Amino acid sequence: MSSGEIAFIDGLRELAAHPAARGLTDDAAVLEIGGETLVLTKDVMVEGVHWPPQQSLADVAWKLVAVNLSDLAAKGAEPVGVMLGYALGADDSAFLDGLREALDAFDVPLLGGDTVCGGNRRTFSLTAIGRATHTPVPSRAGATPGDGVYLCGSVGGAMMGFEALTGTGRADRTPFTRPTPLLTEGCALSPHATAMMDVSDGLLLDAWRMAQASKVTLSIDSAAVPIAAPESRRDDALRWGDDYALLFTAPTDAALPVDASLVGIVHEAGDTPLTLDEEALGDPEGLGYRH
Repeated sequence: MSSGEIAFIDGLRELAAHPAARGLTDDAAVLEIGGETLVLTKDVMVEGVHWPPQQSLADVAWKLVAVNLSDLAAKGAEPVGVMLGYALGADDSAFLDGLREALDAFDVPLLGGDTVCGGNRRTFSLTAIGRATHTPVPSRAGATPGDGVYLCGSVGGAMMGFEALTGTGRADRTPFTRPTPLLTEGCALSPHATAMMDVSDGLLLDAWRMAQASKVTLSIDSAAVPIAAPESRRDDALRWGDDYALLFTAPTDAALPVDASLVGIVHEAGDTPLTLDEEALGDPEGLGYRH
């Protein structure tokens, strides 16, 4: 993350004083209206940054929906609908096909949005609206010393899929091109998790962020992390993003309702937010994808 972006986000935090914004440190906004708790999130995808030229716009549309729904999953929310921001250009019909497939697959309606004519590098955005299934809604900030650190899902599959897509590997492309948000799992875990987020920028970097938000130290056992990549690529898999697994903390004696791997433990805050195999990681640089 550049110094200019950090300064800009700090400026936005001054404006985002409403409690629903959660200080702009969480995966989504949580807004209480009457007897409902709504969860709202927005992601942007940029051509050449979030997808390579080899990727079809049908897959881009699917992924745009999936990554936003993954933010809802991390809050234990059921999707209510989505709103699209779309830059017109080539292959619009392919994008529509992929969008239709994703909306059908995840049973979520399109509620509206906006279309524009832009430049050569296209940008798409999606706002997803969900309804919380449990309150309080999990945040990144609730990890408690003594909790276990768990991963629902695996990491490394998107890395292998990207390499297959770009011609440097032979693995299944779909973990990168058409990820599946863990909506059912997120809803089931939300009453049990003390903190939860989806793994979008790399397990280690996102664990660092959770530790900072919770003001604790997370200790990760690399060998315990389930990976969808060769063992020789384990270190890479821990740092690659786009897997959309659910990283969460919970008491170690909790009866978890879904399969999840215990990958670490939460400690009182130490000199660094994160340790990997008992080695302190003092800098988030190199731990994952930083915008």
